Amino acid sequence: MNIVNRRHFVQSSALATASLAAPALVKSANAPDKINLAFIGPGGMGSNHVKTFCQRSDMNFSWVCDVDSKRAEVAAKTIRDLTGQTVKTTNDMRRVLDDKSVQAVVMATPDHWHAPGAILAANAGKHVYVEKPCSHNLREGRLMIEAAAKNKVVMQVGTQSRSTAHIIQIMEKLHGGIIGDILVAKAWNSQLRANHGHKPFSEPPPELDYDLWLGPVPKVPFKTTYHPGHWRWFHHFGAGDIGNDGVHDIDIARWGLGVEQHPNRIISQGSKLFFDDDQEWPDTLYCGFEYDVPKGKTKQLVYEQRDWSPYVQEGHENGCAWYGTNGMAIGGKAKGWQIFGRKNKLIEDIPSTSGPDLAAHHANFLDAIRTGAKLNADITINHLSTSLCHLGNIAARTRQALVFDPAQERFLGADDNTAKLLRREYREHWATPT
Repeated sequence: MNIVNRRHFVQSSALATASLAAPALVKSANAPDKINLAFIGPGGMGSNHVKTFCQRSDMNFSWVCDVDSKRAEVAAKTIRDLTGQTVKTTNDMRRVLDDKSVQAVVMATPDHWHAPGAILAANAGKHVYVEKPCSHNLREGRLMIEAAAKNKVVMQVGTQSRSTAHIIQIMEKLHGGIIGDILVAKAWNSQLRANHGHKPFSEPPPELDYDLWLGPVPKVPFKTTYHPGHWRWFHHFGAGDIGNDGVHDIDIARWGLGVEQHPNRIISQGSKLFFDDDQEWPDTLYCGFEYDVPKGKTKQLVYEQRDWSPYVQEGHENGCAWYGTNGMAIGGKAKGWQIFGRKNKLIEDIPSTSGPDLAAHHANFLDAIRTGAKLNADITINHLSTSLCHLGNIAARTRQALVFDPAQERFLGADDNTAKLLRREYREHWATPT
C-alpha cells in the first residue's frame, strides 16, 4: 500500500468514528497557485517552520510577526536569504490579521497565545497552522473548534507525526488487528532536562514588548526564564512537559488505541522530585485515563514522565506501546516500531527513515486549503489529545481521582476550584477568547 492510500485509510477510519463535529473545510475551484502565508511567532519551533516552508516554490510570504523585534528580524532575513522575498515585520498580530491578502498564518507563539491567536485568525478568515499543544486549557480547545467551524477555515495542529509515513504505517497495522483487540496504550517522556535555576523578577529586554507577549494573561512581572523558551514550565503560560513533548506521544498512543472521545476517569500523580528551580509544573508525572468505549470494552491510556532521566525507556527517549489480546507493539517516532505476537515473537519491524515529517504536515495543510483534503491533525482531533494533558495536570494539581463527562466536557462531582481549572482567568484584553 503506498503512502497516499495508507494515509487515507488511517484518516478515514479515525474521522468516521469521531465523536466531535469537525470544522468544514474550504474547497475553492479557483485555488491560487501560490498561497500568501504569514508567520506569527517565528522563534524556536517557529524558525523550523520558516526554514521548511521556504523550501517550497508555491508560497508567497508577506509578514513576520513577533513581539521580540530581534526574532522578527532574524526570520525576515532567513526568508530573504532562502527565497529572495522581502516580508513586512510587526510586533502586533492585528496588523497581519487586518491584511486581507493574507490567506493563512502559522501560529508558533508560546502556548498561552495559541488559542487566542488562532481564534482571532479564524475570525479574520485566515486558515491556521497552530503549534501544539493547541490550547492552554480545555475550554480553549472547544472555542478553537467552534471558531474554525463558524468561519469555515482550515485549522491544522503541529503534531506532525500524523503526517509521518512510518507512524501512519504502524497505525494501519494496529487498526487492522495485528495484535488483536488493543486494550491499553502507554506513552512516555524519559529524558534529562536542564535546571532553570532561581531567577529574580526583572525588566524585560528592550527588544521585547512584554505587554504584547503576555496578551490576555493576567499581568505578572517579567523573569528571564519566561523568554525566550522556558515559559512552558509555568502555570500561567504553558502546560509543562506533558504539553510540550508529551502531547506528541500521547496523541500517537491515543490514535493507536482507537479512542475518539474524552476519557471518563482520570488519575494522576505529579511532583517536582528532582529539580530545585523556578519551574512550576512537575518534573515527574504519572497519569492514567480510562475510557468507556461505546459498544466495546473499557480501554486505558497511561502516560509516564521523568524529566531527570539520564537514560531511555525501552530504547526510546519518547515512545509508545500498545498492548493487545494477541500481542504488543512498541517503539517511538524517532526510531520506528517493533510488533510482537504471543510469547514475544517478533512479527514485524517498521523502521523510521526520517523521524517526524514536518514538510509532509505542511503539505497536508496546504492541500486542505487548496482542495478540501482532510487534515491529518485537525483541531477536532488534536483537542482530544491536548485535553489529556490538561486533565492529567488537573488531577495531579488537585490530587483527586476525577470523573469526566466527555459530551459536556465537565467534571462530575468535583468542587468549584477543580472545575475552574478547565478554563483560565483572563485580563481585559483585545485577544481574550470568547
